[in-house]
Amino acid sequence: MNQNSIDFIFHLLTHIPKGNVTTYKALARAAGIKNPRLIGSIIHQNTNTSKYPCHRVIRSDRSIASGYAFGGKAAQIELLKNEGILFNKTSTKILPRFVLRTIQ
Repeated sequence: MNQNSIDFIFHLLTHIPKGNVTTYKALARAAGIKNPRLIGSIIHQNTNTSKYPCHRVIRSDRSIASGYAFGGKAAQIELLKNEGILFNKTSTKILPRFVLRTIQ
């Protein structure tokens, strides 16, 4: 993967508004990448979480991936809840109305 593609993925992260999330799959689609898992590997390299809110990226089934690099799954859930994101009763899945399925 070239640096321009990586930079574009990080640019896309800046387009996820506070109070919303998107999926690895939606980011992959927007970046022209076939494998959404590659998105996870790329954003795991994030060094500036306030500029690039990688905590707003979730799995397609609306669950939180286990590999959040900045404190784990519990820290990511807490960040999202602090931004007004609501979860189901068991706090395992984000409610659908908060998920952006496309991103530009």
